[in-house]
Amino acid sequence: MNNLASTIAKNIITGFDRHIHLFIEITKSAQQRFQQCQWAEIQKAAKARTTFYEQRVEESFNTIKKDFLIESLDDELWLQVKKEYIDLLADHKQPELAETFYNSVFCRLFERKYYHNDYIFVESTAHRLDDRPTPEIYTSYKPAVKGLKKTICDIMNAHKSTVPFVDLEGDVEVLIRAFRRKAHKTRFKVEDLQFDILNFTFYRNKGAYLIGRVLSPAGETPFIIAVLNNEKGGLYIDALLTKSEDMAVVFGFARAYFFVDCLHPYALVKFLKSLIPHKTRADLYSAIGFHKEGKTQFYRDFLHHLDNSDDKLTLAPGIKGMVMSVFTLPSYPYVFKIIKDKFSPSKNMTRADVKGKYRLVKLHDRVGRMADTMEYSEVAFPKDRFNDELLEELHKVAPSLIRYEDDLLIIEHLYIERRMVPLNLYLAKANDKELEEALYGYGQAIKQLISANIFPGDMLLKNFGVTRHNRVIFYDYDEITYMNEVNFRVKPVAVTEEQIYAAEPWYSVAPGDMFPEEIATFALANPKYLKAFKIHHEDLLTASYWQECQKNVAKGLYVDVYPYPDKFRFCEMRKAMNKQPVT
Repeated sequence: MNNLASTIAKNIITGFDRHIHLFIEITKSAQQRFQQCQWAEIQKAAKARTTFYEQRVEESFNTIKKDFLIESLDDELWLQVKKEYIDLLADHKQPELAETFYNSVFCRLFERKYYHNDYIFVESTAHRLDDRPTPEIYTSYKPAVKGLKKTICDIMNAHKSTVPFVDLEGDVEVLIRAFRRKAHKTRFKVEDLQFDILNFTFYRNKGAYLIGRVLSPAGETPFIIAVLNNEKGGLYIDALLTKSEDMAVVFGFARAYFFVDCLHPYALVKFLKSLIPHKTRADLYSAIGFHKEGKTQFYRDFLHHLDNSDDKLTLAPGIKGMVMSVFTLPSYPYVFKIIKDKFSPSKNMTRADVKGKYRLVKLHDRVGRMADTMEYSEVAFPKDRFNDELLEELHKVAPSLIRYEDDLLIIEHLYIERRMVPLNLYLAKANDKELEEALYGYGQAIKQLISANIFPGDMLLKNFGVTRHNRVIFYDYDEITYMNEVNFRVKPVAVTEEQIYAAEPWYSVAPGDMFPEEIATFALANPKYLKAFKIHHEDLLTASYWQECQKNVAKGLYVDVYPYPDKFRFCEMRKAMNKQPVT
């Protein structure tokens, strides 16, 4: 029995190690893609890497199923398999990720009733890493040794880019001025400062990011330095962020995952959390590409929250969807979305189609404007945590997805994403300034989505949300498609009385036709909203704008979308600053 258990455990860890090897291999190549401006290849690599985990789990599942003829759970055997697996993790560099991989393989093999801590890692054993020496994931620099400017130049050059900076000394001069202006805790003599810089660059889309902290007598200042490629053979520093709130947006749930060549994710997440405290471990694991570990961390957090709260799950506020039913726990900042059994007659699609749309978003660049979702199967909730209205709704719209086991309600399939205030509800209570800013964000969200080759489809305000950072995010995916699948048309002008008063369109409308003018009619029927929208985005109401964007996407032109406000960029600061040297 022990030999068989050991062999199965080794088989699973081998599958995981293969996953990590391939994950690190494609992650390492991010630097080359950035240096060579291979923007299309970056998108392909990000998409491919997101699928790696599922592929390796499927391989391990098939091997165990075939080689060991597993048909049902042998209680004694699998209790021993877990013990053997824990022993294999004793000196592993990524034990928490390996535990999640084990869970995934086990859950593919066996039914939900065995999903408890005797057989899987509901509780992690990776906390033992806290008692071990912390891996050297950052380097400390003391500017008193070489001087401030030379030290920062050394830091910027330490990441071994084959592409040089266009004007590193000039960039560093601007950087120092930005630090002094924005970060009060760094205003000390160089003898009193220390820089702790992570030993690897964070790559995503067109950007490279150095992350660290400044230690001074006043405390700790976290920071992100953004570096861009001018696509002419040179690099330059583009921005500095020195507040946790601003850094959180860079690590936001609507962003693509970073490529970070770090073999010690546990230590990395711990360091990042010290810089961005309100980001959860789940958020941070997902942000660095380990989205399955993010799911595991999230579910542990959620179970803990359920044990320490007593409010009821309830229908989410806002207009009910025609495809999804959405509920939430008021004390927890997430929503739970399930696909209805039957859709509104206007929605000509299947449940498989909807899953495909959510899959598309998972694999696509979300450009900071589409909420990331976590997909779960066989999720157990305490039945008594649902209020009566929600239970009635779920039984009405999705009975095929619900069953009961003792005091648990099991949902066969659902999505979980960050809760936001629906844009229509936000605008109803907004003052004039908030309204204008939100509608600017709404238009920006649409523009950035279409520049990333995503046609949102249904652009009603209720399908967008406002985050706690007041960013407008799209979250209704059942009608999204690629830009080349849409025909953007100018709406024909009615001339005759018969055309003017026609109850139905008097002109032909083919599948895929879209009339941008109708955004004003359907999404922005409120004149006040339309007026505010037109201040910055009147071009979105013209077919020519959409057609031009469509052409740019077809040519492979990637619009620059920065994960920080324009006011943080150095381009204007460079023009304005004087040329006096900084020492």
